[in-house]
Parts: sequence; C-alpha cells; structure tokens
Amino acid sequence: MKRVVITGIGIYSSIGKNLEEVRKSLYNGKSGIILDPERKTYGYQSALTGFVERPNLKGILDRRSRVCMPDHAEYAYVSTIEALKNARIEKDFLRDHEVGVIFGNDSSTPAVIQSADIVREKRDTKLIGSGSVFQSMNSSVTMNLSVIFGLRGVNFTLSAACASGSHAIGMGYMFIKHGYQDCIICGGAQEVNLFCVASFDALNAFSKKESDPKGASRPFDRNRDGLVPSGGAATLVLEDMDHALKRGAPILAEVLGYGFSSDGVHISVPNVDGPVRAIRIALKDAGMKPEDIDYINAHATSTPLGDENEAKAIDRIFGNYKPVVTSTKSMTGHELWMAGASEVVYSLLMMQHSFIAPNINFTEPDEHTGKLNITNRTLKQEINVFLSNSFGFGGTNSSIIVKKYT
Repeated sequence: MKRVVITGIGIYSSIGKNLEEVRKSLYNGKSGIILDPERKTYGYQSALTGFVERPNLKGILDRRSRVCMPDHAEYAYVSTIEALKNARIEKDFLRDHEVGVIFGNDSSTPAVIQSADIVREKRDTKLIGSGSVFQSMNSSVTMNLSVIFGLRGVNFTLSAACASGSHAIGMGYMFIKHGYQDCIICGGAQEVNLFCVASFDALNAFSKKESDPKGASRPFDRNRDGLVPSGGAATLVLEDMDHALKRGAPILAEVLGYGFSSDGVHISVPNVDGPVRAIRIALKDAGMKPEDIDYINAHATSTPLGDENEAKAIDRIFGNYKPVVTSTKSMTGHELWMAGASEVVYSLLMMQHSFIAPNINFTEPDEHTGKLNITNRTLKQEINVFLSNSFGFGGTNSSIIVKKYT
C-alpha cells in the first residue's frame, strides 16, 4: 500500500479568503457570521448566514469559463489556485501528469431556479443562457476545475450531504493508497446564495438568535438552538509519498485513516452507533488507538440532538483519554458540503502553528457535552495527530485521521 501525504492546501471561507487570514481568525476566535436582511425579505425564518464574498475573476479567467461557473465553483477555483501554489505544482506538471480531481458537493441551486423562471415566464427554452447547464449540475465544480487546469486523471464529484468534503478526501486517499493515481486535487465546495438553503430553513434547522449573529452558532453549548448555514471552498493536494519526495514537494502531513459508515435508521436524525463505527474504522485503518489522538475537530453543528449524539459517540471511544475537542463551526457556521474538507484544512493550520482554535460561544455544557474536553479559548498546544468528523443527512458518516509529517 502507498503512503498518502498532503502537499498543498487552500481555503476560501467566511473567516478568510486565504490561509493566512483564516489562520489569524482561528487563533483569535473570529466569527464569520452575519445577519442577511435579503433573506428575511425573501421569506426565511432565520436570516443568519456565514458571509462569503464572491471573488471577482474578470481578467483572471476568460468569459467562457466564468459563465459556466456557479458561485461555489468560483470559490473552489480560488482555493485550488492557493493549494497548487503551496504544493509547488505548475501548469507544465498538470499537463505532463495524470492529476485527478474529486470534490464534495451536493447542490447547485440558482441556475436551476433561474432557468425554470425564464421558461415559465417566456415559454422559450432558447432564452436560457449557454452556461446554465454547466452551472446547474452537482458536478459543476469538478467539471470546471478539470477543464480550467487541464487535468487528465480521475474526475468526479462526491455527493454525500454534509459529509461530502470529508468523503472526497477519503476517496482520494483510497485511490492513491491502492496505486490508482499519484496525485489528486480533493476538497469541498458550498454555495452561499439566497436560494440554496431555504428548504433547511423550512425544517426549522437554523438558529433563531438573530440579535447576536456572532453568538448564534453554539456547538456543544446547552443553549444551542440550531445551525447557521455558511460555505466557501477548501482544497487539498493529496499525493503518493514517494511521488511527492521525488519531485521535492513540501509535505505538510500524512493521511493515515479513513472511516465510513451509515446509520441506516433515520433520514435526518443522526444516531450514536454510526459515528462510533466510522471513528473506529478510521482508527483501525490508521493503526492507532484512541489515546494516540491529540485533537478532535468535531462535526458538531449547534443542533440540540446532533451535538448530543456526537458527544456520546466521542465519549464512548475517548472517554478515558479526553483529547481536546472543538467545533470550528462555532466561528464559520456550518459549511455543509464543504465542511468535511475545510475542517481538515483548519486542523492542518492548527497543526502547523501549534495551537487549538477555541470552540467560541461554549459557555455552559449539558450533561453529555460536559463529558468532553472542550475548550472555549485558544490553546497553545502541539498537535501530532488529529481526527476530523463529518456526518450528514441519510446517516452518512466519515472520519479522517491525519498525522504530522516528520
């Protein structure tokens, strides 16, 4: 089996447009949550959202490329440019090698709505723009990145609700581990627009703490009342270690374990056994024990039952060892399809700079979250190994274990 390493990372999120901005936000516990009045006008019960500025790619990409890209593909382009730069991968390398791309994504909303509105009003499909079909597909991110960067390796989008980004990394890891590819660009992307999460709002999934946007996302806190939607994009370059060493690439860390499972019980309510199995599979794959984990970046989205069940799962496995646990969603909100990838990037930044970001807004534990070693302040601490959890609708679970490269 091949060893799989991370040679580049990139990020575009509500807490920063690049790695340095995000590192500072993580260290300082800075929130990226705002109140969007346009959502309230549109009919949302909760107008809370992570704020992600849309990048201006005019003059960077040609018009044909831009008209084929929805907002989250644009975010992914920016994060991928940063990741490739950090991995020291240039155009000639992409041209001469079979580099793949796997991204997690589970929706691409505006183009679908807008094209339907045009036809409903005008009764003429010819009035739909030529880029609409490419913007509307779930695979919009990978198809655009593949063409823009001239990629010739594996190319597909992984759709698995809020575990999409994590499973994309897991699949990239598996492809390289088994020798099918030497290098894969992996990540997750989440649209941030007026239309994309209205159905979540209809389920009363969102926090109603509109008077305090930055305090609304409260993972593990007794007074949590729902998640705050957010988004952006995160990119990781995964490589076969021998391949990376041969080309003199900077190696940031090694992916050691990938665990996956399905609850098989309820379409929207997570249980405890599914996450427990995913974490145990990841530990077994990594050849590690619970006491080897220094830090857990929890999935915890700030929903009452979801956080409770994850706390139970973590306590069942790690109760005797108490690794530090935080949810970066306290700052970013829930980045949905992107979250599994971005939270690996956030954890890697902490690993690189020897700190653990705070679980902000955690002021009062409940009977279950109180059993975990949760910090609400920044800790200066070495991280040798971390675990990142991601769970999603339909009971899909993914756990990734990453070790510092030495």
